[in-house]
Amino acid sequence: MNKPLRNILSPVLFPLSLLYGFIIYIRNRLFDYNLFKSNQFNIPLISVGNITVGGTGKTPHIEYLTNLLKSEFKVATLSRGYKRKSKGFILSTINSTDTEIGDEPKQIKQKFPDIDVAVDESRTRGINKLIQQKNPDVILLDDAFQHRKVNPGLSILLIDFSRPINKDFMLPFGNLREQEFEKRRAKIIIVTKSPNDLKPIERRIIFNEIKPYPFQHVFFTCFDYGKITPVFGNSENKIEDNISKNYEVLLVTGIANPKPLKKYILENISKNIHNLEYSDHYSFKDSDFKTITRKFKEIGSDNKIIITTEKDAMRLQKFSNIADNLKESFFYIPIQVKFLNNRTDNFNQQVIEYVRKNKEHSFLYPG
Repeated sequence: MNKPLRNILSPVLFPLSLLYGFIIYIRNRLFDYNLFKSNQFNIPLISVGNITVGGTGKTPHIEYLTNLLKSEFKVATLSRGYKRKSKGFILSTINSTDTEIGDEPKQIKQKFPDIDVAVDESRTRGINKLIQQKNPDVILLDDAFQHRKVNPGLSILLIDFSRPINKDFMLPFGNLREQEFEKRRAKIIIVTKSPNDLKPIERRIIFNEIKPYPFQHVFFTCFDYGKITPVFGNSENKIEDNISKNYEVLLVTGIANPKPLKKYILENISKNIHNLEYSDHYSFKDSDFKTITRKFKEIGSDNKIIITTEKDAMRLQKFSNIADNLKESFFYIPIQVKFLNNRTDNFNQQVIEYVRKNKEHSFLYPG
């Protein structure tokens, strides 16, 4: 919600935030005092989540962990499959659609076809089914920070660099799912979407604002953008080989925060961007392509392309009745996580050691 609108609605939203915050506070205390059951499992569980609503980069960090662990361990991922049309436990295949498992699990499965990617609105049931059917060495839990019914061995909290939690409010007046102090449940805190050239003084200021506990480790990551890739698999289209700054871009996004991608395009691809922004996890319809086609035709230049996000590409690929000229113009830019301040090895070591020490028969995996 933008700030002017929030200020107008504050007489209504702020009391609702107080009520919501009270309910969340009581819920967390009931889990803390074991009045609500939190399940533990004899398998390494790594939770990646956030306190705020909206994108903090959970999927790229899950992908980073997958890539880090898959050479030594049998890795599985589990999420609820946000906005999927199905119910219950589903173990994905390479042919699973976003309507069956959600766009983010589909993206992970396409990148890592050899790992087990599952979805279940009940994390407890999903973990049990993964153990029964696939017997993984470690399970990565996507967006599970608030899922207190499971007690992960390693909890990683993501905080968006541009949206510090100490300056935010509870829903619906602000963007916090729970109170800032609940960060205490995390063992690792990652400040995501940081500037690539983050200065030491900026890092120190943010570190002091977070006020981590002695047992918590704080890291900073940024996004490393990859090569422009065709959404519809047209490998003959070598747009990146001849693209120049005089290209105009129609940027089509259905994510929470497209600003980092827009900034990257402005700095590296084109100064001429036309925007079509949809809501987060937007389910594209046939009618949307009429709008996209019209907007694309309105761009007068012959040198023009459409760029979307990797996550949006997962939802767009299912459409087969798109005009060929539009398909050939559609691209996405993949992203991956990069740790700043030469702390990649430090993070990797903490995660790998956790899995080794907690995996059943861990003596088979010497440090």
